[in-house]
Amino acid sequence: MKIALIGATGFVGSEVLKELLSRGHQVTALARTPAKLPAQPGLTVVKADALDASQVAAAVEGHDAVVDSYNPGWSEPRIHDVFLQGTRAIVDGVKRSGVKRVLIVGGAGSLFVAPGVQLVDTPHFPAEYKQGALAAREALNQIRAETALDWTFLSPAALLAPGPRTGKFRIGADELLMDGDKPAGLSVADLAVAIVDEIETPKHIRKRFTAAY
Repeated sequence: MKIALIGATGFVGSEVLKELLSRGHQVTALARTPAKLPAQPGLTVVKADALDASQVAAAVEGHDAVVDSYNPGWSEPRIHDVFLQGTRAIVDGVKRSGVKRVLIVGGAGSLFVAPGVQLVDTPHFPAEYKQGALAAREALNQIRAETALDWTFLSPAALLAPGPRTGKFRIGADELLMDGDKPAGLSVADLAVAIVDEIETPKHIRKRFTAAY
């Protein structure tokens, strides 16, 4: 498949890039600084700003699917507004391009931990991640109204960390997956497996899903 990847230099995106290339897909990575991505077989790097819908549209046109792992960075002081601005621009750009399939990587904060209670609203949710999590929840609420795209929204496990690729994990829907009485974890390499599996064999069209051990 021909896949456009946004956020290829990031924590999640770099693993998604590795997984896509390992499975033989042709990848176009959108990057503000193309030099950050070394040349690799199967990879084309296009200079584009995720905050500019017209640049996104031009870069992703003609692809089979788009993977959006955009994140302005947890140190970005305006992460809430910038995350939403980027997500809106990407969705708008994908729609303009004529590509129908887009997978958006969000956060675990909007997963339910009890009836009517989402993780981001619990008292112990880390303050340094709260604004980004609130933005990702808002992005999910907005994409749920989208009827022109075959979208999927992926909320990772609450504890996402570097680690081995096992290819073995659980898939859930809107509730936080647990490991006994604590949130379950997932390696970012296995999150990438879940992402590419969904691109290759769509099972969550116009739905949100989650993955964890």
